[in-house]
Amino acid sequence: MKNLDRDKLLEKFDREVEKLGIRLKEADEFKVMENVFDDVTLLALYKLVNKKHISLIGGSISTGKEANVFYGEDWEGKPVAIKIYRIQSASFKTMSEYIAGDPRFSSVRKSRKEIIFAWTKKEYSNLMRAHDAGIRCPKPLHFDRNILIMELMGEGETPYPQLRAVDHDEIDMQAVYDEVMESIDTLFNKANLVHADLSEFNILFDGEHPVIIDMGQAVTPDHPKAIKFLVRDIRNINRFFKRFCNIKDEEEFFKKVVGEHRMTP
Repeated sequence: MKNLDRDKLLEKFDREVEKLGIRLKEADEFKVMENVFDDVTLLALYKLVNKKHISLIGGSISTGKEANVFYGEDWEGKPVAIKIYRIQSASFKTMSEYIAGDPRFSSVRKSRKEIIFAWTKKEYSNLMRAHDAGIRCPKPLHFDRNILIMELMGEGETPYPQLRAVDHDEIDMQAVYDEVMESIDTLFNKANLVHADLSEFNILFDGEHPVIIDMGQAVTPDHPKAIKFLVRDIRNINRFFKRFCNIKDEEEFFKKVVGEHRMTP
């Protein structure tokens, strides 16, 4: 995109959000992050603003491998997380592995843009399934193109810490472990999902309970690699927790989760 075209788009965005009463925090930082706020993203953000899903767009609160998350507020002033998948730098090949074989997205074309749009929709759908099944996770609110708006899991503008970063001597790690393992079971048997990337990096801690996040890659049990991913999730969680508490036998827990649907990983 030419700088002139981008400048015009930013000027239009500024005028429109001002007209709608949207507040921009750290506007300069917002505008210079060209690898995040390209023309497609700005247009998607404009649509979400125009539909009054956002009343404030704040600064960055986290940066991941594929996406940036920004603080925001809805029209009632409630905090939300605005997750923006980077179209230019997200791992296209990695995303394709999880989408290919998912019957929900079998019609998606294999262009970078279409894969990322499908990934955003996929995370919205996965979070909704998990939330409805009773999993502690962000409630998804809205999405458009490569932008997902969801409940902010944190206090004020600060997200809860990752499980890996908390003081493990100050909490009951056995109880946390048991709850995470129960979540794996619930995801499979009630939400009909396998997280497929579960680890101490994708679990927050709210002071009492673990909170599961980052579910764009989650797959349904009929995905060709679902069982392999489930085994990996179980092993990752046991690897992390074995230093802090008693862990379950991986094979026995796997059999408990999949039950009569057991397959060879």
